[in-house]
Amino acid sequence: MTDLIHVDHVTKVFRRGSEVVHALEDIDLQLEGGEIAALVGPSGSGKTTLLYLLSGWETADTGRVHWNVAGGDPADAPWGRLALVPQSLGLAEELTVRENVELPLRLKGELDAGSARVTELMSRLDLEALADRYPLETSLGEQQRVAVARALVLSPDLLLADEPTSHQDDSRAAAVFALIGELAGAGSCCVVATHDRDIARYVDRVIEMRDGRIDEARRGQAARGDRALWGPPPS
Repeated sequence: MTDLIHVDHVTKVFRRGSEVVHALEDIDLQLEGGEIAALVGPSGSGKTTLLYLLSGWETADTGRVHWNVAGGDPADAPWGRLALVPQSLGLAEELTVRENVELPLRLKGELDAGSARVTELMSRLDLEALADRYPLETSLGEQQRVAVARALVLSPDLLLADEPTSHQDDSRAAAVFALIGELAGAGSCCVVATHDRDIARYVDRVIEMRDGRIDEARRGQAARGDRALWGPPPS
């Protein structure tokens, strides 16, 4: 697989009045197409800030994030090449569950062509019975799966997901990661931020973060060729 993203000596600082918070300090990282990488660490370790830098939502104070498409800047990525699942989920309350999943297709003008993909994602994430409900008529776990389906519907080259299974039981978490694994198997890069160290069973690489730095990087437990066999951990 080839490198998709290079993070070169990135530092990000936030200022809160007189307080200076070093969210990221001198981060170096390469991410490949076809891999699932997990950013793991406690709250405040820099995981979400790094995701936002990868997405182009934030910019580095020093260093740079270079994506090997779209001229190199994630903020300039063509529509549908990058998808983000934020912790806030960001669902449109005035749209039904199905309409939320369809929204990227509608904005890209591919609603008819993508209808079968919407149906497949809703079935595999146990959302079919909720199709005509509005987000506020569903549980937080259901809303989270809607946000995942919306992010996957265009099969992006880069998927960034912040705690995408934090409100899921084991079987539904496995369903989410089965879909992420299929996306990676088609060549996309998938980056997941989480507090959950057990997520190693689903990913190719675990990147431990602490105090805005990469503390350790190691191989995950998932074999790329065996993703279709994933299931929930034994009880």
